[in-house]
Amino acid sequence: MKQFFAHLMAKWNLVLLPAILKFGVLGAGAVALMDSSTIPVPMDLLIAGWVWKDQGRFWLYCVMAALGSAIGGLLPYMLGRAGGELFLLKRVNRKKFDALRVRFEKQEFLAVAIPSALPPPTPWKLFVFAAGVFEIPIWVFMVSVFCGRLVRWLILSLLVLKLGPGAVTIVERHALGAFIVVVGLAALGFGWWWMAKRKSGGLDTSR
Repeated sequence: MKQFFAHLMAKWNLVLLPAILKFGVLGAGAVALMDSSTIPVPMDLLIAGWVWKDQGRFWLYCVMAALGSAIGGLLPYMLGRAGGELFLLKRVNRKKFDALRVRFEKQEFLAVAIPSALPPPTPWKLFVFAAGVFEIPIWVFMVSVFCGRLVRWLILSLLVLKLGPGAVTIVERHALGAFIVVVGLAALGFGWWWMAKRKSGGLDTSR
């Protein structure tokens, strides 16, 4: 099995990756759109390849990929908006569903931007689907995805420029730790906001 995956990665690096890299800046947007809407693509690996090949325009690849990701994300977002509530209610009870709704309504931007900034294995499409279910405004959704993805790929690009294409491996190796840290910070921020609102009388706790 290990040899099979090694052979697959070799094919990817020697055949598929060079072919995709030829699309340049426009290819970054197109592939990101495909990745966020339908077919999963190792975007971090591709961004690293583009940036390493064309270092002077690294920022342009990040912008185009972030834009493509924001546009492509509209498909799972619209699916969630069209009938996702029933889908979620089959998997969580009403109390948990309402709690999720409150979190998304209170922190619309961060609820999408933070998952968009995190590398795999973050379940990004699940957050995008939920954004549609809880009817986050489209413009907020697209700006959140764009900003989150832009931050993610700018950081990756700077690491690639500093350390080389192998920076992708470093990011993936520490992805879970980064996810836990960011989620923990978000929980602390929400707890601080809730306590502040409660002390100021702006939060009704009698229900």
